[in-house]
Amino acid sequence: MNFDTNNHSVFSLNYHLTMVVKYRRKVINDTISNRLKEMFEYIGKTYHITLIEWNHDIDHVHVLFKGCPNTEISKFMNAYKSASSRLIKIEYPEIKEKLWKDTFWSKSYCLISTGGVTIDVIKRYIETQGEK
Repeated sequence: MNFDTNNHSVFSLNYHLTMVVKYRRKVINDTISNRLKEMFEYIGKTYHITLIEWNHDIDHVHVLFKGCPNTEISKFMNAYKSASSRLIKIEYPEIKEKLWKDTFWSKSYCLISTGGVTIDVIKRYIETQGEK
């Protein structure tokens, strides 16, 4: 397993994020997805977020990314969703035909922490500490 480091810690913080277009409108094509991905990488640098994998369907995106212990994910999500929503509708005005308000993304999102092993393996490891 590869770990990241900073001055005081060793860590591996990976997340699976799913973001859905408002009203599940079918507006994401390859071009729009690539632009959303570019914005994610650009804004992510400020929050110490590194994109690992990105893919999309016509109404949502899936993102695998790495963070640091001091990463403020909720602030990043607010910054990313606000900026990308505003810019994507300016750069691709045809989206306004399907999304007539300022919002591109649904307010909610799904964020799941990922790891190299299952929760059951970690639980068993902790339970057996101190046993011979």
